[in-house]
Amino acid sequence: MIDHIAGQTFHARRGQLKNAFQYGVDFVLADLPAADGPGLLSFNRFNLWHISDRDHGGPRGHGRGVDWFRDILAARGFPLEGARLVLLTQPSFLWFQFNPVSFWIALRDDQPCAFVAEVNSTFGQRHCYVCAHDDFRPILRTDRLTATKLMHVSPFQKIAGEYHFNFGLTDSSVDIRITYENGREGVIATLKGNRRPATNNSLAWSALRRPFGAARVLALIHWQALILYLKRAPFLKRQPPPETLVSNGHALSENEA
Repeated sequence: MIDHIAGQTFHARRGQLKNAFQYGVDFVLADLPAADGPGLLSFNRFNLWHISDRDHGGPRGHGRGVDWFRDILAARGFPLEGARLVLLTQPSFLWFQFNPVSFWIALRDDQPCAFVAEVNSTFGQRHCYVCAHDDFRPILRTDRLTATKLMHVSPFQKIAGEYHFNFGLTDSSVDIRITYENGREGVIATLKGNRRPATNNSLAWSALRRPFGAARVLALIHWQALILYLKRAPFLKRQPPPETLVSNGHALSENEA
């Protein structure tokens, strides 16, 4: 399975200073390990669009791909037999690679039962948040899983507060919402799109419609940072990286939710 999600992402800043934007983005959802997909998409070799193990699963630039994800699940007692392990990510475009967030997902009976949010910052840091129910039952879109923020992602947000994940994945669509809360401040981010088999036509059209792939995403991030700077949002210098690469989230109880 190699699906192409020509989706939309929405970001809105909460708190005293407001800012919001929306733009189109291209993700790929793929079983791993995988053979090459359509001619314009490759795994572990250069192409117009490509996904490399070294970019995912482990320290940034030194990843181990799906083997890393399998080890993360096994260490937490996830029943691996019969599970499908997939990656939801923005593929590299030519020489450019950057993902604000990718998701490693463990599926049982085509339902997500655990995921890792692999978060990258423009400061060159990475932290991975492991999320699942204690019993690894399917994660529904209405479930709210939470993780303590441990990494400096935005120069306009402190290393404090929590991420809340609403994770929706069906056989036809992706619908993910991440809410960052730190008191009255925070950010709401969403990713929505329909799943379609990746084809050369869909990948070529995306390259024309949204050229430069990851480089475009990075440029948009810096453009929004400039807008916040001009609005006089408090600016924080690069903070120390987290002591560990991986941390565990948990599902909120009914009282917490």
